[in-house]
Amino acid sequence: MCRYLVMKNDPCCSDRDDQIIFNGLFFYLAYAAVPNVSRMPVWITEGAIITALLHIGPVEFLYYWFHRALHHHFLYSRYHSHHHASIVTEPITSVIHPFAEHVVYFLLFSIPMMTPIFMGCGSVLAVVLYITYIDFMNNMGHCNFELVPKHIFHVFPALKYLMYTPSFHSLHHTQFRTNYSLFMPFYDYIYNTMDSSTDELYERTLKGTEETPDLVHLTHMTNLRSTYHLRVGIASIASRPSESPVWYMWMIWPVAWLSMVLAWVYGSSAFVIESLTLKKFKMQTWAIPRYNFHYGLIWQRESINSLIEKAILDADGRGVRVLSLGLLNQAKQLNGSGELFTQKYPKLRVRLVDGSGLATAVVLKSIPLYTKQVFLFGSSSKVAHATATALCKRGVQVIMNQKNEYDMLKLRVLESSTAYLKFSSDEIPQIWIGDIIDDKQQRRAPSRTIFIPTSQFPLKKTRKDCTYLSTPAMKIPETMQNVHACENWLPRRVMSAWRIAGIIHAQEGWNMHECGDDMMDIEKVWSAAIRHGFIPLSKA
Repeated sequence: MCRYLVMKNDPCCSDRDDQIIFNGLFFYLAYAAVPNVSRMPVWITEGAIITALLHIGPVEFLYYWFHRALHHHFLYSRYHSHHHASIVTEPITSVIHPFAEHVVYFLLFSIPMMTPIFMGCGSVLAVVLYITYIDFMNNMGHCNFELVPKHIFHVFPALKYLMYTPSFHSLHHTQFRTNYSLFMPFYDYIYNTMDSSTDELYERTLKGTEETPDLVHLTHMTNLRSTYHLRVGIASIASRPSESPVWYMWMIWPVAWLSMVLAWVYGSSAFVIESLTLKKFKMQTWAIPRYNFHYGLIWQRESINSLIEKAILDADGRGVRVLSLGLLNQAKQLNGSGELFTQKYPKLRVRLVDGSGLATAVVLKSIPLYTKQVFLFGSSSKVAHATATALCKRGVQVIMNQKNEYDMLKLRVLESSTAYLKFSSDEIPQIWIGDIIDDKQQRRAPSRTIFIPTSQFPLKKTRKDCTYLSTPAMKIPETMQNVHACENWLPRRVMSAWRIAGIIHAQEGWNMHECGDDMMDIEKVWSAAIRHGFIPLSKA
């Protein structure tokens, strides 16, 4: 588990493209000027070994002394202080340098790549792997959280001299005159510049000082794209709704497939993907390492419920006040909207919330005023039933064309309101609500129909002459911080009603579970959401 040291925006990010442009030009010139480059074989073992030895020897040695020279007050004030403007680093910090430093680093790293080429034993894979090694280690050293597991150094004790850690390099950015090495700390040991607190910081960081959040929202991966839509994935993708097209998406599909397989095979517990704050209120989002298609596999249900149960017990043990169940983690056919766990553990201190009360309120507020009829299609969910029941109670006619769903819902509606629930195959109003409305059914809708989802998953937009409202969601308060990623297909700073319901539940200190057939009072939870600064996306 990665342990965060601290997080802070890099003040030098305006220069983030310098190295990409500069290196691209140099690689092109090398390709054009050196004849052997265009004729390199895919792999030569001898050349790869020479590349590794040249990095361990000349490159690490020369970098160490060049780096120490940069910390002399004359060069530091004129050049290297630009890089150290990031006392608290981020991966992008690794390529933030003045132009002169870029030139030196490129020439330095050219030694292991070009020497085998001039010797006639260079290979494409050796160059690619060396560049990958440099970029990975450079970004890892500046990533600001510890991800190197302790057992590696127990198995290979000598590795501590050949591989630095993020905590090792973080000390260089705070102490400035220690830990000068590139990726291999042995020169700091040789020349006595190793910071004395390096090992202690590494141990302390791995042990961690995890804060207990007030709320945990338990979600899961959706499609393959969600792998790099996470905040810890690719920030430029995570900052936009998951359905937004990105031209370079095809390039990273192999990584998405690999991560899906690894998550399925090795994913044994939920992991933290986001930490948010609302004034003094602390929230975390945890993800179950499973995808949408897993939830459709009957033989996977027991495994998924075990992962959800483990997350609930972990949250309970840590003193979390509320855990909200997101997406399919609250599916009725999976665990009865969470009721499976409250029955199994009647003494749970953490409150489980499925968010159905607020979701129902958002759907009701989305229906235009003065609506007299709505069409309820294919909806057997808790939110759909609650919406239909509330509409009938208000005197709005709810029309259904599926007999089994109609019979089931009729048993739930108050006897005084059953007159407003109607079964008909002919009457089709212009207000449609439902969980899943497929293409065939949408084509039956009259022109200018308004489709209102009652599910956490958006409807496929088949008709251009109709209006499709968002899945139940609200805008979040301006005081909520660290919201760098979109929640699935929703815009930035918009949250699903199910997730917001957990926040409201914790802020209000409500002591009941909202799962199974239990639901919060619709008007009560809506009023609380508005009072805490959440804003409707649309007004009825």
